[in-house]
Amino acid sequence: MTTLTAEEPVESRTQCTESFMTSWDGAPLCYRAWLPATPTRHAVILFHRGHEHSGRLAELAEALNLYDTSIFAWDQRGHGKSPGERGYADSFTTIVRDIESFVRFISNEHGIAIDDMAVMGHSVGAVAVAAWVHDYAPPVRAMVLVTPAFRIKLYVPLARPALRLRTHFGGRSFVKNYVKAKMLTHDPKEIEAYQNDPLISRSIATNILLEVHDMSTRLLADAGAINTPTLILSAGADWVVKNSAQRRFFDRLSSDVKEMMVYPGFHHAVLHEEGRERPIGRIRHFLSDAFERTASRTFQLNADQSGYTQREYAAMQKPLTKFCPRSIGFRILRAGLGTLCRLSAGVRVGWRTGFDSGQSLDYVYRDQPNGITPLGRFIDRTYLNTIGWRGIRARKTNLREALLETINAVQATGDSVRIVDIASGPGRYLLETLEGLRGQDVRALLRDRSEGGLDEGRQLAAAKSLGNVAYDQGDAFDAASLSTITPRPNIAIVSGLYELFPENEMVLRSLHGLGAVVRPGGYLIYTNQPWHPQVEMIARVLINRDQKPWIMRRRTQAEMDQLVASAGFEKIGMRIDDFGIFTVSVARRIGSTL
Repeated sequence: MTTLTAEEPVESRTQCTESFMTSWDGAPLCYRAWLPATPTRHAVILFHRGHEHSGRLAELAEALNLYDTSIFAWDQRGHGKSPGERGYADSFTTIVRDIESFVRFISNEHGIAIDDMAVMGHSVGAVAVAAWVHDYAPPVRAMVLVTPAFRIKLYVPLARPALRLRTHFGGRSFVKNYVKAKMLTHDPKEIEAYQNDPLISRSIATNILLEVHDMSTRLLADAGAINTPTLILSAGADWVVKNSAQRRFFDRLSSDVKEMMVYPGFHHAVLHEEGRERPIGRIRHFLSDAFERTASRTFQLNADQSGYTQREYAAMQKPLTKFCPRSIGFRILRAGLGTLCRLSAGVRVGWRTGFDSGQSLDYVYRDQPNGITPLGRFIDRTYLNTIGWRGIRARKTNLREALLETINAVQATGDSVRIVDIASGPGRYLLETLEGLRGQDVRALLRDRSEGGLDEGRQLAAAKSLGNVAYDQGDAFDAASLSTITPRPNIAIVSGLYELFPENEMVLRSLHGLGAVVRPGGYLIYTNQPWHPQVEMIARVLINRDQKPWIMRRRTQAEMDQLVASAGFEKIGMRIDDFGIFTVSVARRIGSTL
């Protein structure tokens, strides 16, 4: 890639435009674009600090001197010229999902493939970028994180617990920005510009401040899931965030290409500091190298044999030493679940059928506490409120939303909707969806290996008077069996299945069976579990459907997406719960239209 000399005028390489795009929930978001005079296939997307806006990145967009690269920057919702209460969003995952919408918008609007893009975030924006790369696994060329706010310095003792207590009582609350301009930069002109900028929001919503911390905790624990080329820039005299967290994140990355630069004496706003030409030059060099390399991704189809999550899985298969504190704690918890906690109806279902069974899942979906005595009902409520089961119910909601959108996409072509769920269990979520589509040309086949789950589903369908549903016993991992499905579906669903099996060979067999039966142009809706904060507890305490320890091998989202792509599907969208545990993705069968 060629870069401009300092003498060349800015006007010869870019023009700045300001527009709005519509995000996933209909929210209009303002963004700026610096476009080359001639069309380009490369793009860099910039994400500003908390409190700020895209106009603050104009100097950076020009100083990068990437004249053959389109550069875009947004105003985060509630910031700059984007609407919304200043400094507020419903959740931090809302912001991360906005990034997904923004990137796909840029790709579609400007004809730039995502694997020809690089992303850069500053401070809180860097955490959002890292979360997007981790959760959505986009095939971007590179990621640049400038003073990422993985750990914000809160100088008031017990500030975080106090803020959590405040949010517990509901309602919106805000924390005023305590950071003075002179704590951000030594540059007098930049200090004045920051103080006088009317578009800078002076507060941040309490929920966002807390969720940045929670998201960062997850990213620090699971940075090994990221293999995107990464550059991290740290400020040596940062009053806002802790550099030690940035170092931990960097050390744990699985990226083959990664760099971390620390600038001694620099304050937090590295891109507005005196001497900023040095970090900006480093960014330019890193991005230029990223675009010059052939676009490629680490091959993950054999991640079950070696790799980040395989090592975790292997460690959980080994018994802990008898007097290890974790071992003692897990034994106490298992004893409690096997005795007193059997007063809970949900716990009894788990011990009887396996905590990963369709029956357990259906019980969790119903979310109606039941048990022997009031104590049993209390235990059951506590059981149903564990983070994993809350994530399961969020997955159900995301699954239904994804299914309805996909049905609408098929109907827009004028085609009849033919759905198959290859491991449905009773299929409660699907039946509830079909109830709202009465009278429409939508039919569904629900398959499962368990005749008991299918019988329960038949009873549910009869109770709801749904005549457009059929049930059939079948093995989701038998490609030959899948090939017999008639009529050929234009929507296939695999929910909560692949997460239960560590081997990729089985998953590939199933996916290739679906690739052969789903009509070209049809859709695959699939789930994944890239993260679980209780994965070791589950392995050491609970049993699966085969009455064996429930040991799960997590698949990173990148791994799961590559497995799906190998079967001839292209991912076009994704949702994730606020805990980061379960994803619901939609992919389209490559080929001619329906």
